[in-house]
Formats: sequence, structure tokens, C-alpha cells
Amino acid sequence: MARLAPRMLAAAAALCAGFALSAPVPLPAPAGAVDAPAAMSVQQKRAIAALTQGRRAELVAKGDNARARNALIAVSHAPAEAMRSFTASGPAGATAQQCLAQAIYYEAGYEPEGGKRAVAQVVLNRMRHPAYPNSVCGVVYQGANDPVCQFSFTCDGSLSRRPSARAWAQAEDVARDALAGHVEGSVGSATHYHADYVVPRWAYSLGKVRQIGTHIFYRFNGGAGRARAFTQLYAGAERIPQLTRPVAEIRLAGGADPDTGQFENGLTVAPSSADRHAPADIGGRLDTTKGWKLELPAPSQGHYRQLVAGQADETRVAEVADTTAFTETEAQ
Repeated sequence: MARLAPRMLAAAAALCAGFALSAPVPLPAPAGAVDAPAAMSVQQKRAIAALTQGRRAELVAKGDNARARNALIAVSHAPAEAMRSFTASGPAGATAQQCLAQAIYYEAGYEPEGGKRAVAQVVLNRMRHPAYPNSVCGVVYQGANDPVCQFSFTCDGSLSRRPSARAWAQAEDVARDALAGHVEGSVGSATHYHADYVVPRWAYSLGKVRQIGTHIFYRFNGGAGRARAFTQLYAGAERIPQLTRPVAEIRLAGGADPDTGQFENGLTVAPSSADRHAPADIGGRLDTTKGWKLELPAPSQGHYRQLVAGQADETRVAEVADTTAFTETEAQ
């Protein structure tokens, strides 16, 4: 047996080598993949941010052409991983709910419920990812006063218009559920999305997860997009920043409040396709961006005196008719 031992060891070594050679070789990470360890360096954060900034943020197609090109982008084979639930309560939770409701409303106010929940999940995923701010409001308002904002509604003037009550209530419900621990598993670890009528260049650098409504959701390739990379701790405090972007830089979907001249966060919204009103209608929702104001005419304006005089004449005629009818009835 002692003489056989070396031979047996050699045979075992050869067998193991054969297994090693026949084992599957890991494929290289897709283009744009960046690993994200628990503690990311500044350089690593910049590398991840660069995947969707600069030239990669340019649109390469719009409209029907974009829809056709989006359909050709293959869905990632990586399964949508289950993300950890998150809860927020107290004063910070209330502010977080407002910011999250804003993101849901302005980004997906008229999307199906699943689309609203998916947008909420993207915000919470970013909050947990080391490459992004560690609060809900920090994620939503990231870059709002910088040249590039992460959520366009915070810098394009959309916040200057009052929201539709029904759609806002739905957004609040979804935000409340998300901050009470609901996890939208359909999009997994997605951190990005775009409308299907555009194609940003970065769509070819990230992993396509799925489409819900008009939004297409994406995750980072490689370790940066795996659930284990979402290790950032919640700040525990929330703050809605004051918007200081110069009015001249705002691509006006609306405008400043006509009375205060300020952009009041969360009070306004871009127009809805459901809005119906005549060009100069002052009923229902008032479009203040067109300079409309709810006013009653002064006595010296327009045909006011004629209207009042006419109404007075009609009133006197009616009174005479009533008096005559009463007299005739009494006489009988």
C-alpha cells in the first residue's frame, strides 16, 4: 500500500486536473459592467456614474424609430433578484413619502399601477446603492440644482404646476406602501428606466430587465447590479432642497407660481392628456402658465353694466307678471 500511495496520489491529481479543465469557464462581464464592493471608492462611484452620463446620456433615436430599436435590445438573462424591504416612519418617513410620491406622480402619474410601483422601487434601489445618495429625497432631487438632474421633473419646471388630485392620491398610496416594506419584485435591482419613445445611448451599456407601460427598466451589469451590492445604510434623515436653478435654464413645462414667483416643490405638475378645457377656459383646472387668472369683472369692465341692466329689466318684468297674476287670482 505504501508503494501504491504515490501512484494513487498522482492519479487523483490528474483526475482533478481533468475536472478543472472541463469545468465551465466564467464569461467576461458585459461591456459597461463595474463591480461594486461594499465600500466603494470615489473612483468606482465615478466609473458607475459615467455609464449613464456625458455622451452615454445622448438620445440616439426618438418616436417610432426608438420603439423599434428598443424592441431589438435583448432582455438580460440575469434573473430579477429579490431586494430587501425598506421601512421609514416618523418625520423623516413623512418627508420621504412626499419625495417618493413626487417621483411616482411626475414620472409615472398616468402609468399602470405596476409601473408606478416599479418607479418607486428604482428610487429605493438607488438609495441602497453606494453610488447614489443615502436618502429618498437625496435620490429624487440629485442634481436638481446642477447641470444634469437625475429625475427631469426636478429641473424642467414641472414642479410649478398643481397636480391632479386623483393621480396624486394614487402616487401617495404607492409611496406609502413602498415605505411600509412593499418590494416590487418585477424589476429586481433596476436603477434606471426610460420611456419607450426614446433610446438613450446608455441603454446598450446596462442590462435590460423588462418593460412596464411605457417605461423600460435596466440594471447595472456585473457585480454593481447584483442584490449584494446594495449595501448602503439609510441616512435616517430627509430634506427637500430649495430649487435654485435660474429660471432661464428651466425648460418650462410650466412656470413659477404667478403670485409668489417661486417654484414650490410638490404643488404643481406638467399637463395631463386628460385635461380638457377651451383655450381661454377659467373653469376646472386653471393653466397659470398661460397667464390665466381667476377673476370676476369689475363694474367698469366690458359689458358688465349692460348685463346688470338687462338682468334688472328682466327682474322687473318678472315681478310685474307675478303681481298681475296674484291680483287676478285675488279678484276671482
